Amino acid sequence: MKTLIVEDDRTLADILAFTFVREGFEVIQAHSGKDALNIWDEVLPDLMILDVNIPHPDGFSVCEIIRKKWETPIIFLTVRGDEEDVIRGLDIGADDYISKPFSPKQLMARVEAVLRRSCTNIEKKFFQIGAVYLDLEKKTLSLPGKMPLTLSQSECHFIHCIMRYSGQVVTSQTLINCIWGSEIGNKEMLRQLVYRLRKKIDTLESDRPIIETVTGVGYCFVQ
Repeated sequence: MKTLIVEDDRTLADILAFTFVREGFEVIQAHSGKDALNIWDEVLPDLMILDVNIPHPDGFSVCEIIRKKWETPIIFLTVRGDEEDVIRGLDIGADDYISKPFSPKQLMARVEAVLRRSCTNIEKKFFQIGAVYLDLEKKTLSLPGKMPLTLSQSECHFIHCIMRYSGQVVTSQTLINCIWGSEIGNKEMLRQLVYRLRKKIDTLESDRPIIETVTGVGYCFVQ
């Protein structure tokens, strides 16, 4: 999962990058509002960690600009912990607001919570890529010319997550965070879920797989 860290304190930015890379995230850094917006347009990250006090423009302005087009999760990270600032940040579309100082463990717990909400807060009743159709309300998966396949809640979350990031590898840790949370889930649970899901899909006698394993990294939706 591509994460854009926007922080003008380069030492802190490097510490944040190390923390996220250790958890399996792909990290890109920016140190000003202008750079953040340019990088955003180039790579369209899946998550943004955004300092309010960055220069040219500030974090609030960056968030407002992005929110006009995208619903990507944004977490403010700042020394400005006044109630008015927190309310403003949330009002303009931030998903969370963390005041400095903070611990890496606290930050990652908040990131996991935001990702879970992002994965489970489903506004649409269906999700479709090409001929693959996921009914999020009925929890069914349909492939061309086949009867719908009934999914469990966890299987539905898994398919939805990899379909949302079609063409990208979604790390195992990101999937665990989205489906169960790191306090409950683990890689063995994910492996078993994928194994069961593939057996279900095989019953449809599909002529091609839709779940690709990227060894040592995670899983990818195959169109």
